Amino acid sequence: MITLYDYELSGNCYKLRLFMSMLDIEYEVIAVDFYPGKEHKSEWFLEINPLGQLPVLEDNGFVLRDAQAILIYLASKYDAGGKWYPTDQPQTLGDISQWLAFADSITSTSSAARLHDGLFYDFDIEACRAGAHRLFRIFDEHLWFAEKQNRNWICPGDHPTIADIACFPYVILSEEGGISRQDYPAIRRWTDRVKRIPGFVVMSGVFPAGPAFKAAG
Repeated sequence: MITLYDYELSGNCYKLRLFMSMLDIEYEVIAVDFYPGKEHKSEWFLEINPLGQLPVLEDNGFVLRDAQAILIYLASKYDAGGKWYPTDQPQTLGDISQWLAFADSITSTSSAARLHDGLFYDFDIEACRAGAHRLFRIFDEHLWFAEKQNRNWICPGDHPTIADIACFPYVILSEEGGISRQDYPAIRRWTDRVKRIPGFVVMSGVFPAGPAFKAAG
């Protein structure tokens, strides 16, 4: 049985719930009180992940941290068709890897702005927003050119990959950090396509001090 150590309002945790829903994987959740309880820094959790970060996934005794690494693991083990992470296509794997790194950059900007506005984190909010807009401009241009080649997804091919799942949460949640997607039409069309993937689930919940999440757009 798979166990996900989860915080409902975390975009990185959400991407794993989203992907496991799309793969129709059964799993159980252990809720970790990230805020205000800071349970991810507690002694019991640090024994599971010494970095004190969420998410963490356990699969029959195998423990793995980092959302992007977990996506690779889940796709490699549970996607029988090999479409989400095609191990027989080296160029596509390289492409996916660079977009997983891009997803981490979105997390460090868009997610940081969201934490600033919702949980009062002491970040340079203007720098976070400016950084997110720089990334969104790059992302929107990439998607626009892909559409001109009749491609719907981040990486070449007729099926989404884990790159799409990795980038989705903190793009769709960006406005909670004051980062509008109004000027990024290709991004908006891409998020609509992701929402139509079978098994898609929305993210629900509210920050204690923030507005309701709008994961459906």
